Amino acid sequence: MKIGNIELKSNVVLAPMAGITDKTYRMICKKFGAGLVCTEMISAKGLLYNDKKTHTLMDIDVGDTPVSLQIFGSDPDIMEKIVIEKLNHMDTFQILDINMGCPAPKIVKNGDGSALMKNPMLAGEIMKRVKAASNKPVTVKFRKGWNDENINFLEIGRIAQESGIDTVILHGRTREQFYSGKADWDAIRELKENMDIPVIGNGDIFTPKDVMDMLEYTKCDGVMIGRGAFGNPWIFRDSNELIKGSVVEDRIAHEEKLRQLSEHVEMLVMEKPERVALLQMRKHAGWYIKGLYGAAEMRGRFNRVKTRDEMISLINEYIDKINRDS
Repeated sequence: MKIGNIELKSNVVLAPMAGITDKTYRMICKKFGAGLVCTEMISAKGLLYNDKKTHTLMDIDVGDTPVSLQIFGSDPDIMEKIVIEKLNHMDTFQILDINMGCPAPKIVKNGDGSALMKNPMLAGEIMKRVKAASNKPVTVKFRKGWNDENINFLEIGRIAQESGIDTVILHGRTREQFYSGKADWDAIRELKENMDIPVIGNGDIFTPKDVMDMLEYTKCDGVMIGRGAFGNPWIFRDSNELIKGSVVEDRIAHEEKLRQLSEHVEMLVMEKPERVALLQMRKHAGWYIKGLYGAAEMRGRFNRVKTRDEMISLINEYIDKINRDS
């Protein structure tokens, strides 16, 4: 599929996720065939005031490309200003995404993220001005609505299209749902039926079959994977193969999972201070080994390691144990 003038090699893409989609994680998912990867959400105000942490989130490797940079904010003046003064001068990313879907309380209390869906006029002003200011294609990610009494994804989609947005991404849940319950694929299907620009569907994608089912049921142009990629970058490779008509294996070999975990550790330690990297790897390690023999015990041991060498040694020990006991 194409987003503006950017052609993707695959229509299966990685969702932006705070605390997850750092440079290392994006590179891994790209290696396994993600057609597009996206940064963690970046504060427009943080960019305006040159916040150090905000700029760290913008660390993008050339191997990521194409990569989308996601910004959030609710002040049209600031959003427009940072596009013109900062983002237009960057060549490290190819697509700009506006976050109108984040449900986190600390985000919505400031009127950002999915709170913008409660104010379509303001949402439209932001989309219109960002699109007009940007020298790159612009996408917007939003939810079905604020809650079951305020479902307005069609209105937001229409405003996005009228504002010149190149592609819309719909997560089939309301803000009130957060990530609970079931994603409404009917909403994605309805949005696609009413849009002339590409629609990417998001929500409840955990297997390659889910990718195929969403494409076939909703007729959407692309599928965005979030939690389904936790510890499972193979979902991009296998989804692409399934779309091509190839047969894919139901399971990834245990040793292959652990070798990838080891590579993830090595890459993250190169990117971040060792202590920070190991703390972050605790959650990733838990996802990689989920369902493996002895996973509960190993999670506890992974959570106690203090150095990169300890972590790699423990992974190798786990590989030996699994091979010995299988």
